[in-house]
Amino acid sequence: MINKNSPIPIYYQLEQEIKTFIESNIYAPGDFLPSERELAEKYEISRMTVRQAINNLVNEGLLYREKGKGTFVAEKKFEQDLSGLTSFSEEMNNRGLTPSSQLLNFQLMYADRKVAAALNIDSSDLVYEMKRIRFADDEPVALEFTYTPQKRIGELTQEDIHMSFYEFMENKRQFSIAYGDQSIEASLANEEEIQLLKIDHGDPVLVIQRTTYLEGENTPIEYTKSVYRADKYKFNIRMPRS
Repeated sequence: MINKNSPIPIYYQLEQEIKTFIESNIYAPGDFLPSERELAEKYEISRMTVRQAINNLVNEGLLYREKGKGTFVAEKKFEQDLSGLTSFSEEMNNRGLTPSSQLLNFQLMYADRKVAAALNIDSSDLVYEMKRIRFADDEPVALEFTYTPQKRIGELTQEDIHMSFYEFMENKRQFSIAYGDQSIEASLANEEEIQLLKIDHGDPVLVIQRTTYLEGENTPIEYTKSVYRADKYKFNIRMPRS
């Protein structure tokens, strides 16, 4: 409840109240949130205060607005821990979700300049390119481009990558993966990403680029660019003070 005598700002108290309702599933994903007028009357506060609280929750991704309809509770984001190296399939399985993929393209090609630099190979070297849509419980959450050098991975077929690519490398090719270098940046979805990930124009995405290295060799075996729906993903990392 709202305590008007508290030093804590009223808009923040209302945010916490709504968050509690969301966490306890009183407000479930897709539910219509009471209007600003209804909330203002219920808590006997100004509509401006209600609007500030709702705006903050929209910015956090807990609520979303639909023009002409109102404000709704957003689906809970998938949370991924970045302190360890896992594949998409492993991460989804760890969260009790069913991972699946749609292979859009599989080809053997010459490495372009960016891929060659990431994999420490020449532009004249051949790489396998795998382009996939990644699904969690049949919902598209990421568009993924993976490249691996033919001279290091050996022959590769579409059947080989039906499983987790890391599982294939470790169990089928007996590679020992040591670590991965990863970067994350925000971007706006392009036309292809809008269509394949079923998002709208102007929607943000998270672009993750990762290079994976083999144990003891400092040799890159995989370069992946993944485009994640920002409305579905939240990344966590523990940062010890050095």
